[in-house]
Amino acid sequence: MKESTFNPAQQEKDISSKIVAGMERISEVFKILLWEKAKLVGLSPIQIQILIFIAFHKQSLCNVSHLAKEFNVTKPTISDAIRVLDKKGLILKDFSSADSRSYSITLSELGTGIVSETYNFSYPLKKQIDGFSPSELESLFGTLSQLIYKLNRNGILTVQRTCYGCKFYEKDNENDYCNLLQKELSNQEIRLDCPEYEEKASS
Repeated sequence: MKESTFNPAQQEKDISSKIVAGMERISEVFKILLWEKAKLVGLSPIQIQILIFIAFHKQSLCNVSHLAKEFNVTKPTISDAIRVLDKKGLILKDFSSADSRSYSITLSELGTGIVSETYNFSYPLKKQIDGFSPSELESLFGTLSQLIYKLNRNGILTVQRTCYGCKFYEKDNENDYCNLLQKELSNQEIRLDCPEYEEKASS
């Protein structure tokens, strides 16, 4: 119990515990902002997240199986959310794949309208982050991108599309390099959600 990251005494002697506790506070902010926006349009947070994801990602990722991995929930949970969104006329199902039981999901015109009302739910958080200096932002981003990669490699985070886990990425003499773009990447050019991401083969 004493070694808990949520024990103030533990935080005072271990900065990693302080950081974890701080990240938990920030995750609460994210949930609060999402809930506030969801209530305005009469949807649940996961339904809002699904609509926003569909709006900004390629169709091959917009299916029940991938969405379950993306949001770390079960397929039945995603299926229930999809059923509600379909009933409300916010999405369209595309059964054009070889398997007649599977389908990809696109936004309807009504769904696109809902996204335009909700996609900016995180702006209050972004506004605060915008206040940091360029060097602080670059340092923070570098740490976050590495943390996301490590959490994915340890099986805690199911899905990630950051450069570090991509087959096109390599480290060359301490420099980051993308073989798809055929260019060296600065720290701020490292992507967290790359449209061209392809998972690196396990070594």
